[in-house]
Amino acid sequence: MNPILLDVDTGIDDSVAILYALNALNIRVEGICTGFGNTDVGQATDNTLRLIKLANPDYDIPVAPGAAGPLQRRWSGPVVHVHGNNGIGNAELPASSQQPLQQSAADFIVRKANEQPGEITLVTLGRLTNLALALEKDPSIGTKIKKVVMMGGTVAAPGNVTPVCEANFHGDPEAAARVLKSDLPLTIVGLDVTMKTRLTARHLELLARNAGPDKRELIAYLQTALSYYFNYYTQVNDFIGACPLHDPLALLVAVDPSLVKMQTLKADIECEGRFTAGMVVTDQRTHPSIGRDVQVCLEVDSERAVNKLVAAFL
Repeated sequence: MNPILLDVDTGIDDSVAILYALNALNIRVEGICTGFGNTDVGQATDNTLRLIKLANPDYDIPVAPGAAGPLQRRWSGPVVHVHGNNGIGNAELPASSQQPLQQSAADFIVRKANEQPGEITLVTLGRLTNLALALEKDPSIGTKIKKVVMMGGTVAAPGNVTPVCEANFHGDPEAAARVLKSDLPLTIVGLDVTMKTRLTARHLELLARNAGPDKRELIAYLQTALSYYFNYYTQVNDFIGACPLHDPLALLVAVDPSLVKMQTLKADIECEGRFTAGMVVTDQRTHPSIGRDVQVCLEVDSERAVNKLVAAFL
């Protein structure tokens, strides 16, 4: 059993990752932290609570609301054209009676790291603001969290908000830079691999035909939310009936690193520039000296990753 702490800005791909985590037999979700990004923190928190209700796990999962904006910058607002008016493709889910924690996401991360030193894997699927704030409160968590697997950045693939930047790191470059300067063991699952790992309409059809009666509402949600996501990727990437699995892949890699090939690279985050704020800068010279060692995912067994995801919903 893998104890996982999720940090999300619950949009469509976050929702798929959350539902996978709550259905996978080898994952126990220790809690979910929310923040701004795909939508605002209030909507992300509400979406998360509704998704927990939909998944109906047999244990309690605390939800801790976090940052409403970047450390230093002004947030530009929800990306409605990508994730819909409510962050989950305009899908409607029943409200949950569960209440979020009064404790902030940063305080919750600190608490869990100190309660379970060396045990927790933190999977970040949004901006790194909550984690940066947690490190500011207690730098010692850098040696207490087992590992941090981050969906963010790109090394060789094109960016998705600028030619060289991915949305999560671009959304709060200062937070990303603070995390990369910490003692945390870091793995970057970026666009180099997530853009190659695609869920398709064919996978949804397979689920609709084969999922058990207890999964019908979940599959109906996936069909509605992902149809919105498919339309977006048709417009921007010419994908037909398909979308990349950004956030779900990070979670899959956290549990099964054999899905990817990684390289240890010295890396830092650029915080300046119109096009480069949030860029992952890797020092690949013969004698690298800039940045710190991080594990960067560069290749992926995309078919096996997608099959693993889909199998959890059958």
